[in-house]
Amino acid sequence: MKTIARLAAVTLLALSVPASAQNREVPYWASMRATEVNMRVGPSADYKIDWVYKRQGLPIRVIRRMEGWRLIQDPDGTQGWVVARLLTPERAAIVIGDEPTEMREGAGEGTPLKWKLAPGVVGKLGDCKKDWCEFNVKGRAGWVKADKLWGDGEP
Repeated sequence: MKTIARLAAVTLLALSVPASAQNREVPYWASMRATEVNMRVGPSADYKIDWVYKRQGLPIRVIRRMEGWRLIQDPDGTQGWVVARLLTPERAAIVIGDEPTEMREGAGEGTPLKWKLAPGVVGKLGDCKKDWCEFNVKGRAGWVKADKLWGDGEP
């Protein structure tokens, strides 16, 4: 019986983490949890859908909270409301600019080049130091200049 109670407690704790992680002070960084997310013009399912995101992992900036809804800003500056459960606090970034950017083996120009990343590539964001950020794109990891990424720094 104690095992069942412990299992239930652990399950409830695990389920509450995504919701509580979204209840922090704004602004903060997050990313799209789902493969399809509706952005609405207001904080309710009754409001019109303004945009549909089809990019899991896309970094966004949460700028306001209202009950189970979050006012977000995407990399293009577009703002709208999404359901909080469709976001994750996992940090991500997107390559910005008009030209491919370099992913290097280390945090510096003098380290070996690993790949060139096209604008719009999305990946997991790691630690940032000396104007460089760890960046992981589907298991291919390296370092990218912070000014070539949207999703790093202070939200």
